[in-house]
Amino acid sequence: RWIGFALASMFFAGFTAVLAKAGLQGISSDLALGIRTIFVAVFVLLFCAWGVDPAERSAVTLSHVGWLAASALTTAASWVFYYKALQTGDVASVALIDKGSVIVAMLLAWLMLGEAITARTAFGLVLIVSGLLVLVKR
Repeated sequence: RWIGFALASMFFAGFTAVLAKAGLQGISSDLALGIRTIFVAVFVLLFCAWGVDPAERSAVTLSHVGWLAASALTTAASWVFYYKALQTGDVASVALIDKGSVIVAMLLAWLMLGEAITARTAFGLVLIVSGLLVLVKR
């Protein structure tokens, strides 16, 4: 089930980059990101209102809020730099480098969450880094 969600995320993320680049034409990346963020907030809040059981809200703790606030800060920083890169870079290169975040995610998941890095995942990590270097090097 999680693979289906991850594939859907990949599909929509691919559209996101192209649609964002089209929306950046003639305006600053900061303004474009602000407009986009308003829509993201509205859509996510509507989704939560429709899909989240109201009883679940009482399970939210200060720890949840803290970790999610930290995630929001890093998301905001990521988006600011992503949009600045899209402003002048080509979509394929910017998206490729951005997807290199899987390297950071794997290492942080190992350090912070104790997720295993197996021989298989380490090999995949090496392939991702190699692919990034091949495709980005000019």
